[in-house]
Amino acid sequence: MIETKRLIIREMMQSDYDALCKILCDEEVMRAAYESAFSLEEAQNWLNRHLKRYEEYGFGLWAVVLKETNEMIGQCGLTMQGWREKEILEIGYLFQKAYWHKGYATEAVIACKEYAFSVLNASSVYSTIRDTNIASQKVAVRNGMNIIDKDTKNFRNIDMDFYLYSVDRTK
Repeated sequence: MIETKRLIIREMMQSDYDALCKILCDEEVMRAAYESAFSLEEAQNWLNRHLKRYEEYGFGLWAVVLKETNEMIGQCGLTMQGWREKEILEIGYLFQKAYWHKGYATEAVIACKEYAFSVLNASSVYSTIRDTNIASQKVAVRNGMNIIDKDTKNFRNIDMDFYLYSVDRTK
């Protein structure tokens, strides 16, 4: 679907469930975005939600596959998300801990931004990032994004502060 120097970004399939669980069921990975790991059932529901998004929108969070090994190392893609009273096109990403700090997230995020602008003809894309997730904030900045808003969202009965990052298409 999308190819970069080191990555293939494609739709997730049911056969990606085990690799997805290495991300969603990892306490440290999920603490940054959701405060705690997902259960196996929540991971399956997450996958189902994205399979449905592919049908409904033609996009969602996609599998990020390392070309060198053909291993799914993360997920990155586009989703429609609510922010205050409007729907925004968000670039989201989560990677296995073993692949942090190697530039894969930035590489995938930039490719997804380019897809949003060139294929979906989006005028802007956004990322919602917890105020405590410094690593993801740095990825957003490397993607040309700036903070434009801040809000509190509730997930699993926990109030969490999020920044809204944005970048506009330049052409």
